[in-house]
This record gives sequence, C-alpha cells and structure tokens, in this order.
Amino acid sequence: MSASASSDNSASSDNSASGGNSAQALAGLKVIELGQLIAGPFASKLLGEFGADVIKIEPPGTGDPLRKWRVLKDGTSLWWHVQTRNKRSLALDLRSAEGQSIVRRLVEEADIVIENFRPGTLEKWGLGWEALSELNPRLIMVRISGYGQTGPYRDRPGFGVIGEAMGGLRYLSSHPDQPSVRVGVSIGDSLSALYGVIGALLALQERHRSGRGQYIDVALYESVFAMMESLIPEYDAANVIREPSGSALPGITPSNAYPCAGGEYVLIAGNGDSIFKRLMTAIGRQDLADDPRFAHNDGRSQHAALIDGAIADWTRQHQRDYVLDVLESAHVPVGYPYTAKDIVADPHYLAREMIETIGLADGASLKVPGVLPKLSRTPGRITGGGPELGQHTRDVLDELGIDRETQAKMRERGVI
Repeated sequence: MSASASSDNSASSDNSASGGNSAQALAGLKVIELGQLIAGPFASKLLGEFGADVIKIEPPGTGDPLRKWRVLKDGTSLWWHVQTRNKRSLALDLRSAEGQSIVRRLVEEADIVIENFRPGTLEKWGLGWEALSELNPRLIMVRISGYGQTGPYRDRPGFGVIGEAMGGLRYLSSHPDQPSVRVGVSIGDSLSALYGVIGALLALQERHRSGRGQYIDVALYESVFAMMESLIPEYDAANVIREPSGSALPGITPSNAYPCAGGEYVLIAGNGDSIFKRLMTAIGRQDLADDPRFAHNDGRSQHAALIDGAIADWTRQHQRDYVLDVLESAHVPVGYPYTAKDIVADPHYLAREMIETIGLADGASLKVPGVLPKLSRTPGRITGGGPELGQHTRDVLDELGIDRETQAKMRERGVI
C-alpha cells in the first residue's frame, strides 16, 4: 500500500507503542529509528516492546528493504512482523531538505535516535551527532555500523557476515579442514543491536545525573569479537590460535554432539565434575567415572577423544528419545537440535509465553517469538504486527503541527 493511502487509514489500524502502555518500563520514551534491515531496527524493536514510542522512518514508495526479505505473505516479509512490531511507520525522504527538517523537529522531542547508516551519511544530510545534539542536548544516539565511527576502516561498507568474519567467529564455525559456515541467522547484527540497547540504557541512566545525552558507537565486528571468550589471552600468553572444532568445545570436556541409532543427534554437556561422574555411570562406564585422571576438566580435556568415543559408542546403540530419558533421569544436561516445528510444539516454550499469536490486518493470525527479557512488574508486550508503509505518517506530522494542506503538498513532491 502506498504511503498516502496507508497514512489515511492510520486511525483505524494503529500498531503504535504509544497507546495503553503506562505500566511498561520505557513508557514515555520517544525513539526515532533511522536505520533499515537488521541491526538498527532490531535495537528499536527491543525498546518498543517495553513501551517506547518508536517512530520508524522509511523511504516513501519502497520502505525498508526488509519488507521483501525471506518468506513473503501477501507481498510482505513474515520477518517484518517480528522486526517491526510495535512501531509507527513514517514515510519520509531523508535526502530531501523538507524530510531532513522534519527529522530535526522530531529530534527536538526525542530521547533516542538509532541509526545504522555508513559513517558520514547522516553528516552529509545535516543529521549527524553534532547537529542533532545541538538541537537537543539530552539526546542519546545509537550508531551501529560495520567498523565503527572511527579508525581506518570506518568508510568501508560492512554487513553482519563481514563482522562475524573479522570478529573471529566465522573462522571457528566449521569442522577442521572445511570452509567456515554461517550460523544461519544474522548473529552479528543482532549482537550489535543488543549492545546498542545496553549502551542506550546506560546513557539514559547517566542522563539522570548529568542532564546530558551522548552517542553510542557500536561496530558489528566488535560486537562479535566481544563474544570470543579467551581467544586473545590464549594467543598472547600461550601462543595458541584456536582452531575450528566442529560440534566440540575445545578445552571443555565432554561437550559435543553424539549420533543416535535413528540417525539423529543429541547434544550432551557433561563438563561439570559431578555431572561427568553421573554421565559415565548412566552409560555404564563406571571405570571412567572413577578414573582419577578425569576428576577435573583439565584432565578430561587431555583425553577428549577417548571420552567422546565412549559416549558415542553408547548413544549409537539407542534411539534419541531413550538417550534423552536416561540422561535427563541422571540429571545430565542433554538436548537435541530443535527445528521450528519442535519449537512451536514444545510445552516449555508455551508455558514461558515464548510463542505468541498476533493478528494481522487481513484478519489472519501469525505465531511470532515472545518478548525478552521477562520483567516481573513491567513486562514487555506485543501490540500487533509490523505497520504498513507510511501507516502513521499523518499521525506523526499532525503531532508536529504540520497542517493537512502542507502534508498534501509534501506528498505530491514525494517527500512523504
């Protein structure tokens, strides 16, 4: 639907996070989203789930490219209804002087701006940090990019997959002597979004003391790198370069994937000292349970192949459900790789309200992931699916005091 048509219907179909959310943790907070696709919008989604009024700015006519990513229903990405839920959509041409002027007016009353353009893009439009913070000294700005706002690589284009590679993850995500594989989701973008939200909340807390805002500089590669545990100190102090290890976790034993009789796999984490003993007893290997060499992780890790082999010898003899039952009874952490079908049928997911059903504009229902984290007194909520392009354009411009005649002329010029 076009921006002009959808904005006319905004009063009857409002997915705004601004209504009926007084009990939510971030109620009263205004967020302007200038990003697209994954990292920036994921960050603002998290804020919107806890009551922030998120105004998502999209190019008129086309909108966020995510609208056409992956599996579509009635021409719109199903992902869209997760990534953009609880937001208001404002169709606005950021390349136009009028569009830039509207952003500045929005920023005057905003708490947080989230953007994930290449460094320098907003500055080119007169919407960089220096300009916006002068308009609103209390403003907090989350800036997510491939390489950060400084450094020799700042001007390079950077997507999540490149950040995962530079951050060290992609080198490890494979089996030895095989090409690296991707995780299967945009983990670099999502991690950066989480760091962006953490930074925004830290800045909000500090603003209570100083009354001043600040900007948060998040780089995709750094968000991945921060997850790499002991990678660097092991290299620095022991000259160890961690190598790909497939499904095993080097230096932590046993923790691996093991084959079952039906061609399926189980994941077993028996790396706690007492857990290891219970695991070995459960699979009939009391000799390994009592072996003093394996009392602690360092000793077990020196003999990881022997231990993994013993576990695999047992799991291969049994169907997956039997293995799960035996090890769960022995209080050994065990599981198997869930598919989407497994997730939506799992009673624990349902009991924890991690699968929710929302209604779409056409009357259909759609299962979507629930809200995290879970707050006891002011929980997050989902008010509906992603908005239509420009669905809230008229509402937002009305709130700015822009009269309908001016709005009509802006629409004719393609500004909105």
